[in-house]
Amino acid sequence: MVKLHEVCRQVRSKNAGPFWVTVDLFFDGPENYARYKDASGLSADAVAKVFGVDPTLVKRFAVDTLSVVKISYPRKTPQGGAVERDMHSGQQYVRLLDTPLS
Repeated sequence: MVKLHEVCRQVRSKNAGPFWVTVDLFFDGPENYARYKDASGLSADAVAKVFGVDPTLVKRFAVDTLSVVKISYPRKTPQGGAVERDMHSGQQYVRLLDTPLS
């Protein structure tokens, strides 16, 4: 089974304000984008399970002209909290890299 990192040229995450994180999936071409943009491993339920958030709050945006999928979800705690380990959410994407796509 194909994994996310095998069909994306870049995967990154970043803050989308102090209360949200956005993960950008830059597919390696329009063929793989079309094949995997709606994969079950990238569904709101699957992403919510990985990050431990409510699936009804996960937002997905497919940008066909760029072969990109953007996924946003709420942070568990606001940015800059006392126990913050990833202030800019730049490491959150790693949890998705081995996601199997069907």
